[in-house]
Amino acid sequence: MEHVAVVTGADRGLGLALTTGLLERGWRVFAGQYMPEWPALGALARQQPQRLGIVGLDVASTSAVRAAARYVAAAADHVDLLINNAGVISPTNARDIREPQNYEEMERLYDVNALGPLRVVEAFLPLMDLGAMKRLCFVSSEAGSITNCRRTSWYGYCMSKAALNMGVRILFNDLRREGYSFRLYHPGWMRTYMSGAKSTRADLEPEEAAGPAL
Repeated sequence: MEHVAVVTGADRGLGLALTTGLLERGWRVFAGQYMPEWPALGALARQQPQRLGIVGLDVASTSAVRAAARYVAAAADHVDLLINNAGVISPTNARDIREPQNYEEMERLYDVNALGPLRVVEAFLPLMDLGAMKRLCFVSSEAGSITNCRRTSWYGYCMSKAALNMGVRILFNDLRREGYSFRLYHPGWMRTYMSGAKSTRADLEPEEAAGPAL
């Protein structure tokens, strides 16, 4: 039985690097696409038309996530590996509490970073139940650590990642008896586009961060 993976946020950055790495290892991959204007994922699909399927996927939309799961179910009879990579950050949250906070933007961070992975797991669980590996992976951040927190700002991002970590713990408690395994991964500070423009001060290229995860 072929190994089948679903990767969210695969348009660029870490998601694209993870997708590429899985293909190089012989996996069949369904890559969640949020920004079709970015050409790299389409170019990769043209190179690997039999093993890479592009799926429109906005993790902040319950209907879009369910539609993506239906699309994959029509093309594959199981999923072994689900990588919840899609995430966002907002420069407006780099404010301390004496500055006006952008609460609408904070709600968006929660919707994508914390609730998005839960939507995806719920929608794809019937396909995961049929897979042999049953592995659920989540890209988190040290920003979600309560014990190690030294920040004085970035409320929305840090709180959304802390909420993600708790959600994964509850999923672990719920599903481990059914044979599911879990990976919660902090990839490090990467040169990605999470805040809109590409970070040039970060430590790692996405390909460097993807290697240890695979």
